[in-house]
Amino acid sequence: MTVARSVALFAVAALFEIGGAWLVWQGIREHKGWVWVGAGVIALGLYGVVATFQSDDNFGRILAAYGGIFVTGSIAWGMVADGYRPDRYDVIGALVCLAGMAVIMYAPRTH
Repeated sequence: MTVARSVALFAVAALFEIGGAWLVWQGIREHKGWVWVGAGVIALGLYGVVATFQSDDNFGRILAAYGGIFVTGSIAWGMVADGYRPDRYDVIGALVCLAGMAVIMYAPRTH
């Protein structure tokens, strides 16, 4: 699997997971109703499906690497959906997480 395909899968997974969690949040915390919660639950399930398309067979590695995408995607989602303004420490932290993701997922390994 190419790195580009892997990163694209991580991005789609992030849309489902972060979007799903946001929908649940909106449904409960913002009182938008159970339809929003239900849509969020479905999206969260789809996140789990998308993660299985990564080529690495190690669940722990995939989930750990995805953490860097999740952190960065969550900040981006907050900026777009809720007007969140990250400070420099948020940005630095997200970049550190992305670097960690790249090391975990794409470092050359001898099996």
